[in-house]
Amino acid sequence: MNHLRKIPLRMIKNAFQRQQYAPFSAASLEAVKMPALTFLTDDEKMMKDTVSRLAQEVVSPHVKKMDENHLFEKEIVDAMFQNGLMGIEIPTDLGGSGCNFMTTMLVVEELSKVCGAVGALVDIHNTLVCSLVMKVANKEQKEKYLPRLAQTDIGSFALSEPTSGSDAFSLKTTAKKDGNHYILNGTKMWISNSDVAGIFLIMANAKPDAGYKGITTFIVERDTPGFSVGKKESKLGICASGTCTLHLDNVRVPEENLLGEFGKGYQYAAGFLNEGRIGIASQMLGIAQGCFDATIPYLLERKQFGQDIYSFQSMQHQISTIATEIEAARLLTYNAARLQENGKPFVKEAAMAKYYASEVAQRATIKCIDWMGGVGFTKDFPQEKFYRDCKIGAIYEGTTNMQLSTIAKFIRKEYSS
Repeated sequence: MNHLRKIPLRMIKNAFQRQQYAPFSAASLEAVKMPALTFLTDDEKMMKDTVSRLAQEVVSPHVKKMDENHLFEKEIVDAMFQNGLMGIEIPTDLGGSGCNFMTTMLVVEELSKVCGAVGALVDIHNTLVCSLVMKVANKEQKEKYLPRLAQTDIGSFALSEPTSGSDAFSLKTTAKKDGNHYILNGTKMWISNSDVAGIFLIMANAKPDAGYKGITTFIVERDTPGFSVGKKESKLGICASGTCTLHLDNVRVPEENLLGEFGKGYQYAAGFLNEGRIGIASQMLGIAQGCFDATIPYLLERKQFGQDIYSFQSMQHQISTIATEIEAARLLTYNAARLQENGKPFVKEAAMAKYYASEVAQRATIKCIDWMGGVGFTKDFPQEKFYRDCKIGAIYEGTTNMQLSTIAKFIRKEYSS
């Protein structure tokens, strides 16, 4: 603390004498009073409550079957479209719900409280596909594709490849100009929603000698000749959410399907994945809260040694710790969402939210299984599925280590300046 003694007292006095450091009056304090991060507008509350009921009444009865079959029930996908959840931020005049970004996060959270796979379906479709088309597409593309994305067609975002995961610079899929078309060749891997998607956003390098500056985004429809979807991966969790390999064999794409600017694909991917990471944080938050909600009633009913399990102090301390961590994850996630929708810098906060929420989801689901005892280890109760579903949060849309590297980069910059 010795360095503090070197600050002249007059500098401190001068600082407090400046207008910006003047003491707040009661009136000025009232003027700057802000609601809590968990404060929701009436529209946000209504959507949250509506989706909560939808998740419990419509999605919940199908969760076990979808997990076992590794496939979404058509009824569930139809319900997402019919209730406006596949075009949450798409303007109403283009068939969407016209809501804000925070609403998207609330929807993902509520769905994930019941099924992380359904949460993933809605999250990836909205935060990556719809968002990218809304923000970088031209007028004709918006009018053609946004109504379909909002009402009929699931979207899929295709960046990763067999040799290109966290290192997107090593992308090998190519796009060669041929008259007024581009010819796409390559393989994409680990592509979410690909088993049921009708519209794909494909990242391909249209100028390989320019490195990552040649990466360009193309809109490819499922029935395009030469384009095929491979078999689904057999996964640990979010099993109903299809993850497949895509094959592009001389796929001819008209130049009007080039999305955004030529060579800006990597920039788009990096930018929109930052938004998507808030969505993954919301998914993980929902999984943690859903597992917690499914566990506490059992602890209040199950009796051992003449009292309910919840009454033991050692249990209460564990429960309180997890409840606090879930709330901390919620505050990080909501803060990142509010920053994004208000046009403020949010990349560090998004990385923090995704990192922390995915860690909390793992700790919460493990503890819930512990608290449930033997029954928590069976498939008769939902805790084991929540446990399996949450692991992906530390992997996709940027691994935990990538998030920590992003956070560290911002910390270095802040302290270096």
